[in-house]
Amino acid sequence: MDLKLKGKCAIVTGASRGIGAAIARMLAAEGVRVIVNYNGSQKGAEQTVSRICDAGGTALAIQADIGIEAECERLFESGELAFSRVDILINNAAVWFTNPVQDIPLAEWNRTLDVNLTSAFLLTKAFLKKNIADGKGGTILNITSQAAFNGSTTGHAHYAASKAGLVALTVSTAREAAKHGITVNAVALGMVYTDMVRKAVDENPEYYRQRIPMGRLADGDDIAKIVTFMVSDAAAYMTGATIDATGGMLMR
Repeated sequence: MDLKLKGKCAIVTGASRGIGAAIARMLAAEGVRVIVNYNGSQKGAEQTVSRICDAGGTALAIQADIGIEAECERLFESGELAFSRVDILINNAAVWFTNPVQDIPLAEWNRTLDVNLTSAFLLTKAFLKKNIADGKGGTILNITSQAAFNGSTTGHAHYAASKAGLVALTVSTAREAAKHGITVNAVALGMVYTDMVRKAVDENPEYYRQRIPMGRLADGDDIAKIVTFMVSDAAAYMTGATIDATGGMLMR
């Protein structure tokens, strides 16, 4: 199947490692020009870009603190200077702190919402302004979690709350943007074996595996395949949807 992605440009946030890096590589393999956004991990972002370029793809690393509106606008301006237009936005960046509700410091709560939810809002806002103005449509994909629907049982209430907010943002934006030819969807993830969760999983691997009917954690490529389809023309009639990619942790 031709996904008709060749020549498009995508911003992938949190693409210096893990799921974001896997998504960036797979999009590039389909001919997408990828902007690898990062905040602090320049080395990781450059490694993602190098792997893409070594495989014959096109990518550029751009640093931006996406919790700041001016930085989000600069990210899009830099992307347009490099590749003329940003067709796809993938809001992937996230943090995952661990504390029971009574012990969550306000700063940790705010940081979780800033990275996981507010940044997606700010980037979505910048994307819509530019892509509504030029009338050429576009695609936004938000990376959410089964925790948005199931809540957390392991000290991640702030993470679950931020991801639930992201689902609501997805649906609300999809309704507003549809008339402009812009689709907005989400993918709800289960446990993906990345640096973000590695310590928790390695300390109690059976606890996590037993929660997954398929009996294994996902890897980045499992998710990247689904994401690549969802931002392609093959999914052009889908908007406001949240697709579950959880190995069965979430069944609706």
